Amino acid sequence: MLSVAIVGGLHADARRAAVDRLLAEVPGSVALHHDLATAVQGTVVRTVRDRTGIVSAGEAPLVNDCACCALREDLVPELERLAADGLTRLAVVELWDSVEPKAMAEVVASADLRLTAVITAVDPALVLPYLGNGDDLADAGLAAAATDQRTVADTFARQLEYAPVLALATSDDADDEDRALLAQLHPTARQVPIGNGDLSGRGDRDWESWFERRPAEGPGPAGQAGPGSADSEPGRHPLAEAAFGGFDVEAAAAAQHPACALLPAEADECGVATLVWHRRRPFHPERLYAALEDLCCAARSRGRFWLADRPDTLLHWDAAGGALCVENAGPWLASLPDAAWELVPPVRRAAAALDWHPEHGDCCQHLVFTSPGLDRDGLELLLESCLLTDAEYAAGRTAWKQLPPAFDSLLEV
Repeated sequence: MLSVAIVGGLHADARRAAVDRLLAEVPGSVALHHDLATAVQGTVVRTVRDRTGIVSAGEAPLVNDCACCALREDLVPELERLAADGLTRLAVVELWDSVEPKAMAEVVASADLRLTAVITAVDPALVLPYLGNGDDLADAGLAAAATDQRTVADTFARQLEYAPVLALATSDDADDEDRALLAQLHPTARQVPIGNGDLSGRGDRDWESWFERRPAEGPGPAGQAGPGSADSEPGRHPLAEAAFGGFDVEAAAAAQHPACALLPAEADECGVATLVWHRRRPFHPERLYAALEDLCCAARSRGRFWLADRPDTLLHWDAAGGALCVENAGPWLASLPDAAWELVPPVRRAAAALDWHPEHGDCCQHLVFTSPGLDRDGLELLLESCLLTDAEYAAGRTAWKQLPPAFDSLLEV
């Protein structure tokens, strides 16, 4: 039966090295790639290759002037063809630079194909530069559609955090700070060293020595082995094993939802720190809005937050590249009638139950900041200053709702 592994990431050299590694390690494997760079000419170029080179090539027309839509329309029939011929064991879907794995994983899964892995390829030396790059994808020549308004930073962050497996290219420019940053940004990921185009495996040694210096880690998500684990089949590269490890699309989506996201924990290593800030009092909207520029100083921050003038609304905080995206993520469970709880996914109810407060239910501040040189004390003081004062808090929800709606512009109200 055909297995499908998705390999993505903005670090193109690392991505190609990961795909080449899989083609070399897994007999009967092929790689499908849709080049969206040709979309300006009205088509998307599809190639299928194995370890020896290109097997076939073709073009797919744009759908509604959208290159990503063309990819979706063309990808599933190609995978179904490979499944039907019975000759291919593993189809490696190599995503184009800015295509996000979540959307493609859901496309593959909805077609009832056997998705066994989602992998993001990373050059650790480029993690901080990409997280700090607030340029629009369009300005970098990486937009997937004419209407694409994403930035390099937020796209890279989502690629990194969605995948349960990170394929790590060897980089002479990477140091322990880079590796600590990567580990703190996505602590549950299985990290697999792949070298950098060197299929002999000699390029893996830098990362192997790093794993040996770190404490042993437990299993990753969905039963996958954690970094540095020793349960691999002797002689088989761990990336090949990861490609068949299994992938749960619904669990992956839940792990990214702001209400139940698997956020990083407190950490401090090699000059990189992660601050987890959790409080049970709402923010004053004007004071928080005035502090946003200083609060976006971390390389990466995300989580959920609670505004006093919108006490029933769960808000999503997502910042990278110096820019903040705030989204309405629906109601807090505490604001829903009991009958509506049955319509909420079990994982959301379980997450709320673990964090339930007798007065406020699941309403809270839960923000996580990760960065080299993080000013933890300064951030905590600033965040605390944005909360309602004792007098404001005591005034109650009716008074809270009368506070100036400073976030209307960000929420496009």
